[in-house]
Amino acid sequence: MKKSMTLLSGVLLSSLLFTACSNEGASGSSASSGSESSATGQAASAALTELYKAPDLSKLPAAAQQRTDTIIMALTDPSGAFTPYFHQSGYDGNVSSLLFASLVTTNDKGLPAPNLASSWDISDDQRTYTFHLQKNLTFSDGSPLTADDVAFTWTILHDKAYDGDSLIPALGIEGSQEYHDGKADSISGIKVTDPQTISVTIAKPNATALLTLGSDVLSKAYYGKDYSFGHLDYIKDLHLKPLGNGPYTLEKFLPGQEVRFTANEHYFKGAPKTKNFIYKTSEGDTWQYVETGEIDFAAFSATQENIDKLKSLGFVNILPYTGSTYSYLQPNLEHDALKDKKVRQAITYGLDRQSIYVDANQGAGELANIPAAPISWAYTQDGINPYAYDPEKANQLLDEAGWTAGSDGIRTKDGQKLTIHYLGTKSPQTDVFIAVATENFKAIGVDFQPEVFADFNALVSKVEGGDYDLASFSTPMLTDPSDGLTQFLDGEVKGYNNPEFVKLYNEALATSDIEQRKQIYAKIFKLLNDDLPVIFTNYKKTVYAYNGRIQDLRVSPFNGIAASVPDWNLQK
Repeated sequence: MKKSMTLLSGVLLSSLLFTACSNEGASGSSASSGSESSATGQAASAALTELYKAPDLSKLPAAAQQRTDTIIMALTDPSGAFTPYFHQSGYDGNVSSLLFASLVTTNDKGLPAPNLASSWDISDDQRTYTFHLQKNLTFSDGSPLTADDVAFTWTILHDKAYDGDSLIPALGIEGSQEYHDGKADSISGIKVTDPQTISVTIAKPNATALLTLGSDVLSKAYYGKDYSFGHLDYIKDLHLKPLGNGPYTLEKFLPGQEVRFTANEHYFKGAPKTKNFIYKTSEGDTWQYVETGEIDFAAFSATQENIDKLKSLGFVNILPYTGSTYSYLQPNLEHDALKDKKVRQAITYGLDRQSIYVDANQGAGELANIPAAPISWAYTQDGINPYAYDPEKANQLLDEAGWTAGSDGIRTKDGQKLTIHYLGTKSPQTDVFIAVATENFKAIGVDFQPEVFADFNALVSKVEGGDYDLASFSTPMLTDPSDGLTQFLDGEVKGYNNPEFVKLYNEALATSDIEQRKQIYAKIFKLLNDDLPVIFTNYKKTVYAYNGRIQDLRVSPFNGIAASVPDWNLQK
C-alpha cells in the first residue's frame, strides 16, 4: 500500500510534523466519550492562540537536562522503506524527509521556493522547465550531486517496474511512454545541459509541475549502480541503507523502538546545529515520555485538557498549529453495498461526526466536507452539503437503496446483511468513534463490526488485502488543492471512477490562473461532496509540546516543522 495518505496511530499526530501523515485514531489526550457542547469545546481550543513559553526550566527532568547534542521526537513506527518514491507509509516519509532534500521547496504561503535548485525557468508555453542547481552540491558520502542524478531519478520513475505513488509519471514527459514501453533507452524530454542545468518538457501545462518535478534527488552512482530496465527490486535492499543529501544521515533503525540520525556534514546548507536526532516509537506512551523527559517533542490534540496538563509541567513550550490536512473514512468501493452512493450518503448522515470529532475532542477539530483544508486558497463552503447528523434522512436513503430492516433490526438486501467492518488503531479517539458509531449505526439498521489493531503496519496489511468496509485516514500536508485529490484519480481509492471528476481535475491543472482554478475546484468539491468516494470527517487542531531548551523551532502551515529541524539547538 503505497499510501501517502495513511492511518493515524497512537497519540502522535505525525501528519503535522513533516510531509507524511498519520492515523485518524489519535487524539493525544485522555479524551472521554462524553461530549461537551460545541460552543464550549471551540472556546476551549481557542484558548491558546500563540506560543506559550515554558515558565520554569528548572522542572526539566534530569534525562532531558543531560542531553547536550541529541533531540528526541515521538513517531509512529515506520516500515523501513526509506527511499523516496518507494515509501510503504507516510511514516517512512517522515524519516526520509531528514535524509533527502528536494530541488524545490515551498515557503510559508505554499509558494515554490529554491532549495537544491537555486532557480528555474519556465517556457512561454508552460511546458519546458529548466532547473539550475546550486553549485558544489554533494550527497552525504561527499560524492557530487549533478543534473545526471536528477535525470536518473526522473527516469526510473517511468520504468515499467515502478509501482510507487510518485506523480511525476502523470506529467507526461515527452518520450516517457516510449521509455516505459522499452522502445527507447532514454527519455527524450529530459535534457542535461551541464552538471548544474537540466530541462524537462511535459505534454501539456500543469500548475503543479514545478513542485512535482522539484522533488527529492537520488544518487545515480548509488541507486543506479545495479539498475537495468524492468528491474527495480534491488532498490528494496537499499531502503535501510539510504544515501541522501538532506540534513541528517541514517545511523540505525531499530524496528518498534527508534530511528537514529546523525548530522550530515556535507549538507548544502551546513551541518545541523544539533548533531544527533532520534525518532522514538512512543505509541500509547507519549504522555509518559514527555513527562519524564525521554522525548523532547510531541504533538497533541488541542483540547483544553491537554493544554492545561502541558502547562502544568512547566518545562515545555506549547505551540498551537492547524495544518493543511483533512481526515476521512475510506469506504471499500469494491464491496457491493458501498458502491451505491445513497448508502455512502446514508452512512454520512447517520454518523454523529460532531460528537466524535469535535465535542469529544473539546473543540480541537472542525468538521470536513470537502478534500481541502480551510487555510487553502481554494477552500469553499458554497453549495456544499454539511451532512448534519440526521438518522431519519439516513433511513430514508437506505430505504430508497432497497435495504429493508429484518426482524433483528439489521437491514438486508438480496439476502445479504448491511455490515460495516471498520478498521482502527488503538487510541482514545478510536474508542470514541466505536462507542458513538455502534449506537449510530444500530439506529439505521447497520451491523457495525469494529476491529482494532495495536500495530499500524498490521492494519495497513489488512487494508491492502481488502478485508474491510471502512478505515480511517488522514492526508499529509497539502500544498496545492490538487494534492488532496490525487487519491481519487490514481486508483488509491479503488472502485471510484467518475469521468467528470477526471475532466475537471485536468482542467484545474491546465491553467496557472488562481481565479480560474478556484472556480474549477469549487465544482470538484461539490461533485465529491455529493459522490462521497470517501466520507470526509474533520480538520485537526494541534499543539506542539517541546522541551523549553529547544531554540529556533519554526512551523509552516504547509511544511510543518521540517524545514526548521536543522536549525534546532539545545540551549544550555
